[in-house]
Amino acid sequence: MFETFYPILFLVIVATGIALLLIFFSIFFGYRSKQGRKGNPYECGLTPVGTTKDPVPVKFYMVAILFILFDIEVVFLYPWAVISRKLGVFGFVEMLAFVIILLVGYFYILGRGALKWD
Repeated sequence: MFETFYPILFLVIVATGIALLLIFFSIFFGYRSKQGRKGNPYECGLTPVGTTKDPVPVKFYMVAILFILFDIEVVFLYPWAVISRKLGVFGFVEMLAFVIILLVGYFYILGRGALKWD
């Protein structure tokens, strides 16, 4: 019964073995820099300013949430676009209502200043 899973088990074992082998080679044979600069984060060729412990402004979270909301809109619009001819007028009105609701929300957040970076 489990004979069909042997190739998958073999693949997992080989992939894990190759990954462990590469890690082993990089640890024991890899080049190690003696300079402290190699461990510093790279920031466009400039010296990093501040620490990583600084708080992130709330505006970044607002933009991230808005991006996710409007990205989900595309997830709903794509299947509709694929079968829009089969749905007819009813499907068109449904998606038009959906887009209008999203546009109302978009203009609301614009009016509230959620996308201003002042």
